[in-house]
This record gives sequence, C-alpha cells and structure tokens, in this order.
Amino acid sequence: MDIEQKQAELIDHFVKQASAQKGSALGSVIVEATSHPSLFAFSEILAVPTVAELEGTDNSLYLEVLRLFAHGTWSDYKSNSGSFPQLVPDQVLKLKQLTVLTLAETNKVLPYDQLMLELDVSNVRELEDFLINECMYVGIVRGKLDQLRRCFEVQFAAGRDLRPGQLGSMIQTLSNWLATSDNLLISIQEKIKWADTMSELDKKHRKEVEDRVEDVKKSLSLKADVDFRGLEEIYCEPGGVMDYEEDRSRPKRRRHPIT
Repeated sequence: MDIEQKQAELIDHFVKQASAQKGSALGSVIVEATSHPSLFAFSEILAVPTVAELEGTDNSLYLEVLRLFAHGTWSDYKSNSGSFPQLVPDQVLKLKQLTVLTLAETNKVLPYDQLMLELDVSNVRELEDFLINECMYVGIVRGKLDQLRRCFEVQFAAGRDLRPGQLGSMIQTLSNWLATSDNLLISIQEKIKWADTMSELDKKHRKEVEDRVEDVKKSLSLKADVDFRGLEEIYCEPGGVMDYEEDRSRPKRRRHPIT
C-alpha cells in the first residue's frame, strides 16, 4: 500500500472517531492521531465540527495541539511549550518529522547546522540516523546526505496541510504560472508560424533556382548542339577538310635559283 492510500484510510478513520466524540473525550483521539507513525495530515480532522467546537472551552488545548501538528514545527512547540500539554515521545518524533517537511518546502538543500538547530539534535551522526531511519525509510522524504558539504539534498518531500491564508497565495502563484504559460504558448505559436513562412519562402526560392539552372542547362545544350552542327558543315562541305587533304597530296613547286 502506498503512502497516499494509507494516509487517506487513516484520515477517514480518525475523522469518524472525532465525529463520534465530544469535549474532553476528543483528547485521546487527538493524541492518538498525532502520535500515529503513518499519519502526516490533520486538516480534515480539524474540520470536524465537534473538534472546532473545542475553541474557547476548557479543552481548547487539544485543538491547539492539533493545529500545531497541522501547521507548526518543533521550534514552535519549544517557544510556546507552556501553551501545550506535555507531548509524548511519539508526538515529539512526529513533530520533528513534520519540521523536516516544512523546511523542505522552501529549500532543497538543507544545511546540517540548520537541521540540528531546528530538530534539537546535538551531532551529525544522530541527525543522519534520524533522516535515514525516521524520514527516508518512512517515505516522507527522499534525498542525498552530503557529508562533505554537511547538507541534506532534498529530491522529494511529502506536502503538509495548507496553513491559513496559504491557499490564496498558492492560487495566485498558479494563476501567474498559467498566465506565463499562455504567453509562452503564444510566443511558440508565432515562432512556428514564422518558421512555416520561412520554409515556404525557402521552397519557393529553391524552385526558382532549380528552374534557372534548368534554363541555363537547356541554353548550353542548345548552343553546343548548334556549334557541333556548324563544325559538321565545315568539315563536310567541298573545299573543307577534303580539299585541304588534296592540297597536301599535290607536289610542291620548286623554285629554281636565278643564275
């Protein structure tokens, strides 16, 4: 089963669980969802009406935890730890995994120093073990560990839940991309039209050159034929070559010296 299908099944499971509970009973559902090793998307659970009803109640902490796992990072938790209940080890691991995904959204080359700071990791060996065992083997990222340059080169990273306001920005980005693509398509079509026109002109010019060559060939052939016939008449008429031969056969006159 691929990761997308597994995600969809888990989301459906926890949405049904959350829909069947209210108030403090939702706490165990949220802890279980944010601790699950194969679940990395939480917006559908946030959208469940009974979960949204936690806002402003004594159990709103569970709602904040769910929002943290949907959009936040390990650094967000550390800087506001007093606003959240104590996380269990599986939740800590999950939040660090999600932190890597957030960093990979904007940078495809992640320096080790930045990762160690964001993940609260003390050495390179621990960092590389985390990236290999808890990220790449899980399937949420793919990439290359560059020990020489001390960085992680990201080739693929699973997407996280959209943050509030991020959808509008994505729509604007896609609209700009679409406009650019349309302009590029128009430019390509114009170049194709120009190339077709030039091709037709080239064909026409080539045809004219070939016709002129043929005319010159015919003219040269006709001239050669006329010249050949003229020579034929010269050699065949009386007094031509035959007379010349006859002249050569006649004895030469000798001049006698004057005495």
